[in-house]
Amino acid sequence: MKIVFLGDCVTDGDRDRNDENSLGNGYVKILSDKLKPIYPDMDIELINKGISGINICELCALSDSEIIPLKPDAVVIMCGIDEILAHYIHNEKLELQQYESCLNSLLTNFKRQGIAVIFLEPFLLPAPDKLRMRKLFNEQLAIIRKVAKEQSDEYVAYDEMLAGVSERLHYKEYSLDGIHPTHRCSRLIADQAIKAIRKHLL
Repeated sequence: MKIVFLGDCVTDGDRDRNDENSLGNGYVKILSDKLKPIYPDMDIELINKGISGINICELCALSDSEIIPLKPDAVVIMCGIDEILAHYIHNEKLELQQYESCLNSLLTNFKRQGIAVIFLEPFLLPAPDKLRMRKLFNEQLAIIRKVAKEQSDEYVAYDEMLAGVSERLHYKEYSLDGIHPTHRCSRLIADQAIKAIRKHLL
């Protein structure tokens, strides 16, 4: 069973680009350390192809040349927050219609190849300097939930989940800046992703 992880900095986890086996130090590594012992007799190959700063349209453009040739049985995707950051920090306007088109094309392409799609919802926690981003992020989430819930085999709603747990613990327990996960948050992401992945282990 070959599973490829795709996404931005949350997936990248500072992986070593010179080491094809590097899973980084984020949720993908935690997931690997937890999943493989559960299935010691199963050949499970996990590949981290996360790229910090990548957006959905860029990921879509790379899918045919970089991802599909790996012949994965499943892809795990967490991507979306960098479009918001680019819009507010780098003045790169987020075109929601284009975003929806790229997301739809990406997921359709994987499904056409018989690849199971597990979509992990991006999240935004209420750091003071991120509050202004919430309105646009909600509009983006509405698209993600419409397209990804319809196209994906599994969908994990982390934004809603983290909003809930942040009512009991301060958001900084999960992300110091509202975007990059702490170790506690990475464990939560990994634990919920494992539940989705286990449904598709061959």
